[in-house]
Amino acid sequence: MFDYAINHIYDKLRLHFFMKVYSRFENREATLTTVETFSMEVIMAMEEPTVAEFAKMLNISSPNAAHRVKCLMQKGYVEKVQSKDDGREYHLRPTKKYLDFAKINQDYLKILMKRVEKRFSPEDYKKLNEMLDIINNELMPELDLAAFKDAPF
Repeated sequence: MFDYAINHIYDKLRLHFFMKVYSRFENREATLTTVETFSMEVIMAMEEPTVAEFAKMLNISSPNAAHRVKCLMQKGYVEKVQSKDDGREYHLRPTKKYLDFAKINQDYLKILMKRVEKRFSPEDYKKLNEMLDIINNELMPELDLAAFKDAPF
């Protein structure tokens, strides 16, 4: 029963995002392809990866990753920022243009979490957060983002 519920919650979150994205197409605001949107989601989740880390995460070649990044840069959704620790290294940072686009999901999640907090007791709300933290930090080891980051020299 839980897998049914979590699957439907995930579907509804995606549907909400798609509804908002498609409404932007009518206003000609959206310029990201589906693959570019996925690429930006990965860059966001990885929190400023290098191109090499981005390639490693997606299991694609470095030239393929560089091409995807170049397209995103040309559209103004990502920028390369020089590392403060290693001047030879550049990190991918989403621009304000993309952050405004991604805000669609963040705003809805805030609304949803306010509804959850209002609906459930403080104890249940706290327990839900604890369980979600455990799922995120312990039960999804194959998606440990640190594993895709290059180790410092």
